[in-house]
Amino acid sequence: MNSETKNCVQCKKQFVIGPPDFSFYEKIQAPSPTQCPECRLVRRLTWRNERSLYRRTCDLCKKQMISVFHPDTKLTVYCSPCWWSDKWDALDYGVDFDPTRTFMQQVRELLGRVPVPNLYGLYTTLVNSDYTNMVGYLKDCYMVTYADHNENCLNSSMILYSKDSADNLLLYESELCYESINCTKCYRALYSLDCDASTNIQYCRNLSGCSDCYGCVNLKNKKYYIFNEPYTKDDYERKLKEIKDEDPYKLWNSFPQKFIHGVQNIDVSGDYVHNSKNVHDSYLIYRMEDSRYCTYTTGGKDCYDFTNYAEASELLYETLQSGDHAARVRWSFFVISNVQNVDYSFFIIGGQNIFGSVGLKKKQYCILNKQYSKGEYEALVLRIVEYMKAGGEYGEFFSSSFSPFAYNETTAQEHFPISKDEALKKGYQWRDPESRSYAIEGDIRACDHGGTCSHNCSTAFRPVSAELAFYEKIGVPIPTLCPNCRHGRRLLWRNPARFYDRRCACAGARSENGLYQNTREHFHVGGDCPNTFTTSYSPDRKEIVYCEQCYHAEIL
Repeated sequence: MNSETKNCVQCKKQFVIGPPDFSFYEKIQAPSPTQCPECRLVRRLTWRNERSLYRRTCDLCKKQMISVFHPDTKLTVYCSPCWWSDKWDALDYGVDFDPTRTFMQQVRELLGRVPVPNLYGLYTTLVNSDYTNMVGYLKDCYMVTYADHNENCLNSSMILYSKDSADNLLLYESELCYESINCTKCYRALYSLDCDASTNIQYCRNLSGCSDCYGCVNLKNKKYYIFNEPYTKDDYERKLKEIKDEDPYKLWNSFPQKFIHGVQNIDVSGDYVHNSKNVHDSYLIYRMEDSRYCTYTTGGKDCYDFTNYAEASELLYETLQSGDHAARVRWSFFVISNVQNVDYSFFIIGGQNIFGSVGLKKKQYCILNKQYSKGEYEALVLRIVEYMKAGGEYGEFFSSSFSPFAYNETTAQEHFPISKDEALKKGYQWRDPESRSYAIEGDIRACDHGGTCSHNCSTAFRPVSAELAFYEKIGVPIPTLCPNCRHGRRLLWRNPARFYDRRCACAGARSENGLYQNTREHFHVGGDCPNTFTTSYSPDRKEIVYCEQCYHAEIL
């Protein structure tokens, strides 16, 4: 099939659907999209609340709990022990399909009646990790979000297979790391960015296979370096004690950056893609294959327009927060743990052949939470699909207007920030920050930002005992910013989820802006590098962005 150019029904911009895309839609038996990739992503992200947490009462046991749902949200919310228990049955809320109203509206009404969990995650896999969200397989973790297979980790987001670490963003298979971003297989990495397989590093960027380095950039297999200068072991240790007033970040923007963040990939595009193969136009990806337009995904294959999780799953489309051995899940939210053939559903645990349902556990042949025989189910699904096609609903994810979250509570605001006026003009909800007034006494500390930043500052915070023990263990001072502001500061170092077509900034002997002198001759000899690429570094940014060939030629 040839490529097709469409106009996005949301932003009106043109986008192209290519032959590989049509092949996937045929495989998944879905119509081609009507919105461009970015608008589809924003729509999914308006349903993704990772870090806006509130105190409210469980609607079953009446105990206090934390929840992603604000107390004013018109949903029935159960605490994790109640929701995951057998104290209630979602089939009790089943209703018949009503052909006089839109199917989407009927599902949304069902979502408003069936109990939903206070937090997202594989609750039965968590050990002493109650204050977490979007997680699985954790032990002794606190205020960790979007994380799996971690132990003794604190105040971090998107961390995998790590332990004994705090205040990190994008941390994989690492230990004893602090205030580091996008680091893989590191040990004791402090205040570092985009490093892998490195040990005992501080204020470093783009290191690989290094140890005992301070303030270094673009080094490989080096030891005892300070600001890219070599030292003996004794001189290195002496010099570290003398460093006081020098800016530890002074080299960070003086060296070329590779156009993409990622390691051990084959045929990928996007950014923050690691250990993946044939993955394109995707962002924040780990161990994925044969996928496109994915974000925040780990361990899946054959997925399109999928956001958040995966883990041993395939054929996920226009869906988010689903995985753990899931297959053929379309237009759904939080569908996990040995599930297949699920459409237009929410909070499904186990089961198969489910359409337009909420909160079911290990059920099959259900529509609007009502169970049918196999033949009845298949006949009614065909009827509803034709009904949805006639009304222009079929093939679309749930509208942002149905989301229980305000735009600024969700990850959409994190990646595509807009003002309150803009949000309301576009039809989104908006939640004004609640006033906070804390007495700064005892172990309560004031945040330096004092509520004046855009990071949802809590104005004050109380470090828990595990945090204090960690800071003492690695020898760093207690933070002066609240956890929200620390997270916001880390986000400033993560590239956005927008991509631009650019040319390599290598101009032969030096960078095109003349600020960096190349250390060796490149494949294109003296002229400008001919390579082009798609990157998350916008053309107006100050970083020197090289293609992969030129970048690796400059790794020292």
